[in-house]
Amino acid sequence: MVYDCLIIGAGPAGITSSLYITRANLKALVLYQGESALEKTNLIQNYYGFSDGISGKQLYETGIKQAQNLGVEVKMEEATKIQILQNGFKVITPKAEYEAKTIILATGNSKNKPKIIGIEEFEGRGVSYCAVCDGFFYRNKEVCVIGSGNYAISEVNELIAIAKKITILTNGERKPEFRADNIDIETKEIKEIAGKDKVEEIQFKDGKTLKTDGIFIAQGVAGSLDFAKKLGIMTRTK
Repeated sequence: MVYDCLIIGAGPAGITSSLYITRANLKALVLYQGESALEKTNLIQNYYGFSDGISGKQLYETGIKQAQNLGVEVKMEEATKIQILQNGFKVITPKAEYEAKTIILATGNSKNKPKIIGIEEFEGRGVSYCAVCDGFFYRNKEVCVIGSGNYAISEVNELIAIAKKITILTNGERKPEFRADNIDIETKEIKEIAGKDKVEEIQFKDGKTLKTDGIFIAQGVAGSLDFAKKLGIMTRTK
């Protein structure tokens, strides 16, 4: 079978695309890996239609179910390779191969979770993966951003007007070239994120600690961009 469109990614962008494609009487297939950064967002209050907010996990799962109810094929399979065919594309997963006339890359940003004790334990309780989504909850508080690249800097920029103080933690990586009045940069390696009911401090491998109200994980690259580069698609970044 050849699909009219194969969509890689089951977040809001991918699922919305599948809904419009299906309503146009075209055949769509959505492939996704399973875990999404959206699922780890505790509460979303800036998304249209939810007066009391909605958890990222609920929004993610509801979107997939909506697509399935409309007749969209949705499969939890990781797309590992895309081949260009004469009249379309072939997408290869560990389980199967699929052909489609068109491809939509909607994987968003792949979040590389650092191997630090306490990250999973405090997800939704002080550990966040989205400054735009959760920055509001840290108004006039002290927060940390773990990362050292462009993605980390973009998260810092989202938090500058919200948080009282921000500390960039490179976790042993190079120090980014970034300066602002309320920004500190710490390059020591992180041992553990600690607290009781929520995040309270970061413990470094040299025995020192840093008190904090929240931590934003900002490591990773754009998965869609990786696919685009492999396909030879011209991309432009600012």
